[in-house]
Amino acid sequence: MDFGVVLQTDPPAREVVRLMRQAEDCGFSYGWTFDSCVLWQEPFVIYSQILASTTAMTVGPMVTSPGTRDPSVLASLFATLNEMFGNRTVCGIGRGDSAHRVVGRPPSSLATLRESMHVIKELAEGRRVFFGDTAVRIPWVRDGRLEIWMAGYGPKALKLAGEQADGFILQCGDPAIAAWTIGSVREAAREAGRDPAGITMCVAAPAYVGDNLAHQREQLRWFGGMVGNHVAELVARYGDSSPVPREFTDYIAGRQGYDYAHHGRAGNPTTDFVPDEIVDRFCLLGPAGAHLERLREFAALGVDQFAVYLMHDQREQTLAAYGEGIIGELDGAS
Repeated sequence: MDFGVVLQTDPPAREVVRLMRQAEDCGFSYGWTFDSCVLWQEPFVIYSQILASTTAMTVGPMVTSPGTRDPSVLASLFATLNEMFGNRTVCGIGRGDSAHRVVGRPPSSLATLRESMHVIKELAEGRRVFFGDTAVRIPWVRDGRLEIWMAGYGPKALKLAGEQADGFILQCGDPAIAAWTIGSVREAAREAGRDPAGITMCVAAPAYVGDNLAHQREQLRWFGGMVGNHVAELVARYGDSSPVPREFTDYIAGRQGYDYAHHGRAGNPTTDFVPDEIVDRFCLLGPAGAHLERLREFAALGVDQFAVYLMHDQREQTLAAYGEGIIGELDGAS
């Protein structure tokens, strides 16, 4: 199992670079960031510094979207970084949440996402593609490679991931939900004539190593609120007829809005509706042994990477704990 770390690009950018370098030293092979241009600093500028400061780490957004970045621009950004540093990027992409909401836009449609993933990959790998009615190719790309990993929760999004994406990102650390979503992606891949084993499965969730569970829960409650944004949309779309597991949807009954000014941050005042049970299920808490137990469940489901959201008050300690007693224990697990 590979391990990744997910950061927000808060200033100063050099601190993001430093933490990514530390993460690589601890055994993390992927470095991810949020991509909301209003809320945080521009990640693609910072990626160049991360790549220059690390040896082999793969970097990318978790996640970008076609609603705030033109697909041709995204393709050129990734292709430029790959030309400079040797194909060490990955494109995590989804319909869009915070990057859209803070500028008054709804999430992109799945049709837009489908087309955008195709255009980005073809251009970034140097092939000609029709962008609308226009044939386009980036002429300077040589031996480019870019995997597209799609994030999503709903049945139609999972189907698209299985049909087209190189990888699937589940932003939730609940093994039951992981089993359902990964199973859905694999089934869609089989129906599309693809090899399900060829799709990389990534679970991303906050992790906090320590013994003070009450404090950890308060530090990580924000995640249930962030996931709740997507769950609320699923409930509005499907209602009680949704095939989405009820353990994933019932907890948002008390949700009364969301303040993106505190998005992804400990102490978000609009996440009080998230109960302790959801924090415990969606996140990895407690001592290292509890993390290992959950990670082995993921490995048994075929998860290829666990990406740690590191938004809490013990970031470096958690990186060190993973490097000292967790990552080595999971080497080779899949």
